[in-house]
Amino acid sequence: MKILYFLSSQENEGGTIMYRLIACDLDETLLDKQRHVSPKTRETIKKAEAQGLIFAPATGRGFYSIKQTLAELAADNKAQHYMIGFNGGVVVENQGPTIIKDFPLAYDVLAQLFEFGSKYEVAIHLYTFEQTYVYHSNPDEDAYLTTIPHEKRLDDDIDFLKDQTCYKALFQNLDRHYLEQIETDLPADLKTALEISYSSNRYIEFNPKGVNKGVALQTLADHLGIPMEETIAIGDNTNDLAMIQAAELGVAVANAVPAVKAAAQHTTTADHENSAVAEVIETFIL
Repeated sequence: MKILYFLSSQENEGGTIMYRLIACDLDETLLDKQRHVSPKTRETIKKAEAQGLIFAPATGRGFYSIKQTLAELAADNKAQHYMIGFNGGVVVENQGPTIIKDFPLAYDVLAQLFEFGSKYEVAIHLYTFEQTYVYHSNPDEDAYLTTIPHEKRLDDDIDFLKDQTCYKALFQNLDRHYLEQIETDLPADLKTALEISYSSNRYIEFNPKGVNKGVALQTLADHLGIPMEETIAIGDNTNDLAMIQAAELGVAVANAVPAVKAAAQHTTTADHENSAVAEVIETFIL
């Protein structure tokens, strides 16, 4: 694979930094409210890719639930195009798709988490590579998931997942304080076993301990032979914090939560509705 170097506007002691890899969150970062990539952003990404940039979506969702986005990025089933899924649970080359590295969630932890969550007023999502299973859904969550592929379950049976590889679970409620109380109520053994984050102002998310988008970004960079000094991460919520802290340049979009803005080296003027990612690429790449 041939990677062309390009110059950014950021300086360090050794001269101009060259960025070759961007990991970018999807919902509330790259995508607008209709879950599309704006024409301006698509064109800007294409220009940067023509100069050698690798642009990798880094999402809490799985590969098959972002197929529309990959198609809009002209990256669906493409070799030398990549994505990070399940908050770092998988690192994938899009052609195939081919899993480069994965970090499964043990079934016994998943089952304990499901039993715990069933006591609360939350929709519960459980993720395999191929499917998202949604339990205890509600009208608001049904509406939110209209454009996201999933299987709505009307029972409490998760036994069929014993023989499948699961990567992530989450609970949904529109009250952030309610979700934070759930985190406080978690049994100590679950807290020890889980990486906990929040997204989209409606989800508390659970991965195996130590699994996050930052580790996945490092994994992808190592796979590509790209130093972390040549990486950018862009995000809006706390499930993006690890990659924003891991990348050489962490960027918060204008609509990001305060914790992400505090961790980032740069915050965009534009929000996700106004091509914030295009602004990043124009500022630091093109």
